[in-house]
Amino acid sequence: MATEIERKFLVVDDDWQAHAAPGVRYRQGYLANSARASIRVRLGGDRAWLNLKGATLGVSRQEFEYPIPVGDAERILETFCVRPWIDKTRYLVEHQGHQWEVDVFAGDNQGLVVAEIELGAEDEHFEHPPWLGEEVSGDPRYYNARLVEHPYKDW
Repeated sequence: MATEIERKFLVVDDDWQAHAAPGVRYRQGYLANSARASIRVRLGGDRAWLNLKGATLGVSRQEFEYPIPVGDAERILETFCVRPWIDKTRYLVEHQGHQWEVDVFAGDNQGLVVAEIELGAEDEHFEHPPWLGEEVSGDPRYYNARLVEHPYKDW
């Protein structure tokens, strides 16, 4: 069993871009989304995954991720996934020994930009980059699974 420890923040300006690696476009759709878990398929660049995530308990949750063929992922997205899909570009940004994932959303979630950091422990210390805003780790509106049901454009 894998445990993901992740914290999520809003991004307040574009200063992160000066330190970002080239972005990768992700499309992801949900096969199931319940109070207990979500099951999604994700395409990113020339790779694809099937992902199962448990309900969030604080900033930790169980997560299982398996690579799958890109063609299968495309077919699953088209055939089985709820729409609208999540469409975003992910940029990796190094800051003070940690890697941040900055997601710039498109489509129905255009205008939303969030930064996530995965940690080894819930109490692990990390430096906040100057472009980091309010923490939204505990706000379900910002979960990708929720953004499918209630897109940012409708807030």
